[in-house]
Amino acid sequence: MPARPALGAARSGRRTRRGGAGGGAVMHVVATAGHVDHGKSTLVRALTGMEPDRLEEERRRGLTIDLGFAWTTLPGGGPLAFVDVPGHERLVATMLAGVGPVPAVMFVVAADQGWQRQSEEHLAVLDALGVRHGLLVVTRRDLTGEAAANRVRDDALARIAATSLGKVEAVTVSGATGEGMDGLRDALRRLAGSLPPPDAEADVRLWVDRAFTIRGRGTVVTGTLGAGTIRVGDRLAAGGGLVRVRGLQSLKEDRDTVSAVARVAVNLHGGPGEIGRGDALLTPERWLTTDVIDVRLRGDPAGDLPRELILHVGSAAVPVHVRPLGDDTARVSLRRPLPLRVGDVALLRDPGRHRVPAGVTVLDVRPEPFTGRGAAAARARELASLTGRPDGAAELRRRRLIRRTDLIAMGVPVPREPVAGDWLADPGHWDELRGRLVTAVEEHAAANPSDPGLPADAARRALGLPDRALLDALAAGLRQRGGRIYGRTTAPELPPAVRAAVDAVRRELAEAPFRAPDANRLAELGLTPKTLAAAEAAGALLRLGGGIVLLPGDDARAAALLAELGGPFTLSEARRALGTTRRVAVPLLEHLDEAGYTVRVDDLRRRCTGRTT
Repeated sequence: MPARPALGAARSGRRTRRGGAGGGAVMHVVATAGHVDHGKSTLVRALTGMEPDRLEEERRRGLTIDLGFAWTTLPGGGPLAFVDVPGHERLVATMLAGVGPVPAVMFVVAADQGWQRQSEEHLAVLDALGVRHGLLVVTRRDLTGEAAANRVRDDALARIAATSLGKVEAVTVSGATGEGMDGLRDALRRLAGSLPPPDAEADVRLWVDRAFTIRGRGTVVTGTLGAGTIRVGDRLAAGGGLVRVRGLQSLKEDRDTVSAVARVAVNLHGGPGEIGRGDALLTPERWLTTDVIDVRLRGDPAGDLPRELILHVGSAAVPVHVRPLGDDTARVSLRRPLPLRVGDVALLRDPGRHRVPAGVTVLDVRPEPFTGRGAAAARARELASLTGRPDGAAELRRRRLIRRTDLIAMGVPVPREPVAGDWLADPGHWDELRGRLVTAVEEHAAANPSDPGLPADAARRALGLPDRALLDALAAGLRQRGGRIYGRTTAPELPPAVRAAVDAVRRELAEAPFRAPDANRLAELGLTPKTLAAAEAAGALLRLGGGIVLLPGDDARAAALLAELGGPFTLSEARRALGTTRRVAVPLLEHLDEAGYTVRVDDLRRRCTGRTT
């Protein structure tokens, strides 16, 4: 990886190449939160010895403008990385890009200022995102008395307890004097130990929070890997194309493999174009991108929400249109598609009013469009029963038919084996389809006695099946022949006049098997191509090319007679052996070739293969 620091401020030291996310120890990632100038960056600097503010302007002004990154190793614990976010109200979108993918937060309140406006908005953000793991740190203990610091602590704890974070541990410190820092390190170790274990086998979705280009190396992106594993050489989806992982860094060390949870820098090769904050690197063919989602709201009632808001998820911030459905459900249309799954948590922000009116849980990433009056109300009733926890059986009941790969890409577990190819079917719906197919086949046979086989394409259209493989699976217990499906009636019922004409042909062929009637004789009997096809389906005649008809089984009889010639034979020899004309011999021999009774030796001769039936 390039010498430019990928995860924070520069720090000298030798880099090594190894696997994992922390040299064998599990890494944890914590984001800061709190009002501007309450000492978040000072605290991170005191904990890590690193400068989280990357920009010269940030250090000159003494506040964080962009995301900063730093890390340390906790005594008795593993590596701990910090995502240091800005606290200014104008930079809440940047704060969200850092907090969105991170599982835990260190909430900072200054003892000399207490709870402030951005403290409230940051807490609302965390609550909307459903963050459940956190730690309160009251800073600047050296600037107030103990009683004042305790009042600030108790006020903050009460506010935090009313959110998704619930009861959290609190530590009072001074980043300037070092007072309480050992206790803070112990608290951070306990916080890290309380975090749920990551799923290193999960599909990768790395939300990009920084991206830059280095001469000679190409594009480098950074983010918090919350689940999955990335390896050098992997191909990942990004921006509608594929990129190759050229190199990896975590905590400024080159690595062959990085597993969640980790801060990671990824050097990319190739790709469809520029990648920036809000994009994501994805395991190929395992994610759906969507621009319409149905969601459950936590916060303001759906009807009170502004119609135009900003959806924040991961590091992405996308303008959306909100259509209320139920009291706490809505359809959200995104300005650009995002890779989302059922159960994802995000928030809606009103930047004009500087507030977060609602958090959201994604209920459906492939909702059906509303096609008629009452469709929205019906959808609201359906959404009322959804929890946002992926349920494969319930999802299959709702969708009835869906590809297995699509269900996985939606983030829903596969509840059963496919019924055909990659297709999954709800058992009740599958039984209903089978019953409808049998009914359709029998109704067709009753209405068309001379042509009882229901064409497969007509059956597929009647059942509304998206794939012919599904029809073949449904028809497994029925007879299929010539692209048609047969039920109890497997042969045509010939009308009396047609039956009489066919019987006449059969009598003539019984006397001279290979003297097939010509077109004039067939027309004289009133036999058309359609009635001849029905006679063949009924097993009464065998049709060859060129309008030639024989008795069923006479092709095998012809092959037996030709085998008596004792070796290769010409067309003329075959014609004489069968006592027929060239008009019949040519299509008959071609049929014998196709059926495997004969094979060509050269341009003029054939030989029998020995097949007898």
